[in-house]
Amino acid sequence: MDEVIQVTQWLSSITPRKKAKLFFFTTHADAPSPMVGSNDVDTHEETQLPLATTVALHNFKNIDEFLKKKVITFSCYNVIENEITKTDYEHLRFYSACKYLDVVPPFLDLEKISAIQNKFEMTDEERDYRLLLDSADLVLEKVCDSLKPAGVSQMWTALRKARNLIRGVKTIDIIGFFVDPNPTGIKECLFFFIVRFLQKADKINRVNTNRLERLIAQCDESSSCEEGKTIDFIIDSLRFYPTELYPFGFCLIMCVIEGRDGAMQEIEKTMEISRHLGMITHTEQNPTKEAIELVKKELMKPKYQFYSSFTCWFMSHGDSNSMVLADGETIEREWFLTSFPDISTFQLKPKVFFMVSCRGANKFSLKGDEFEGHSATCDYYDIGSALIRNRMLDITDSVRDISYVQPMMDTLVAYSTILDHLSGRANTHGSIYVDRACVLMSENISRGRSSTEILEHLSQDLHELLQETMDEDRIVYKQACHYDSFFRKTLQLPYTRHPKEDVHSAPQ
Repeated sequence: MDEVIQVTQWLSSITPRKKAKLFFFTTHADAPSPMVGSNDVDTHEETQLPLATTVALHNFKNIDEFLKKKVITFSCYNVIENEITKTDYEHLRFYSACKYLDVVPPFLDLEKISAIQNKFEMTDEERDYRLLLDSADLVLEKVCDSLKPAGVSQMWTALRKARNLIRGVKTIDIIGFFVDPNPTGIKECLFFFIVRFLQKADKINRVNTNRLERLIAQCDESSSCEEGKTIDFIIDSLRFYPTELYPFGFCLIMCVIEGRDGAMQEIEKTMEISRHLGMITHTEQNPTKEAIELVKKELMKPKYQFYSSFTCWFMSHGDSNSMVLADGETIEREWFLTSFPDISTFQLKPKVFFMVSCRGANKFSLKGDEFEGHSATCDYYDIGSALIRNRMLDITDSVRDISYVQPMMDTLVAYSTILDHLSGRANTHGSIYVDRACVLMSENISRGRSSTEILEHLSQDLHELLQETMDEDRIVYKQACHYDSFFRKTLQLPYTRHPKEDVHSAPQ
């Protein structure tokens, strides 16, 4: 059958709503920077004009032409074993979006997908199509699904009033001021246009969504939300780090085994909980400085752009400033913590570090009167919310910037103990901290808990435990853990418990 006829028949089988979503997922706003050709930013004609004309004319002709071109371009594409290009990235996104929406063209050559994945050096686990979807776009899709056509129309009206933001934008004028978003698929096109416009204007990204939240907040709840949804619910969904679907993220486990009883138990526990959380895991036993540098280099490869989060467990002996490696060499803890968050593939994504080592030799010993409870009081002032509002700054869009980000932002560092103190361990089971952390995370999968809630519970749980030193003094002591957070959103545990072994094959 003629290819054009095949493509036409394929397009006719897709609903308008799915066409709008397929266009949205395919015209992803941020191309990975380490790729060849990724500096060629999509023009507004490619990403916004088809949406604008569809909304204005209630006609999907331009979106159909875009999708038809995508399929034909893919059919003609020759996968060359050379540098990864932006086209490779776009074809993987297109395939994953089709798979997610259950609209994969029956004539699509899936061997090309496998060939492109080979260029990315993807493992079997990484060939799951869900990895290739952008989790931030999936969150935005859910926001769109939670809004009625009237809600999106109200967002559009609010955006049109921001004259400094829309001045001189031709696609805005194409749509006009008054919009009828009720025909099937038009609501989605209008919402996705608003999102892509704000992204291109550098007003929102996967972390900074305040500008979009403010548009939603101006909607009338009674007419704008689908049944069972509220404005608060919709806005709250944007305040979590986007980690939709599988995998939850990439987990790096580094563990020094030499001279650390129970270290293998630590590895088994952290590997098991990372798999239950839906993470793809890599383990480094007895890491050296050279191995750490090689891991950092590996994480800079383009395929890691597809991951939604990064978690690292580092387990070793240590002191107040350093961590001891298996060969006796030491690395500065601060160096380690500042070098990993700066990796470009995980920018604007949550990064969690579990630093499990002693940070000194002090112990919170349980003896003497000095540990008897003390109480303290402080004054509380009841300040009315209206008074607070009246004294707040009126912050305009012109003084906001989301382009430049401090490397440590979106990073959380969890320490097994406080500065200058021991980190307890059991002879057979390894670190007490690792054991309790894995138990609490496992218990709270599917409960909607956040990572910081788990760490707060862990702090309480660990500090209740009586531990004893392994030397001849047998001192009983307590351990206190803590964390430093540079998070800008909430990192929520996944709602699905994944099996211990969750290996996915290449696309069938």
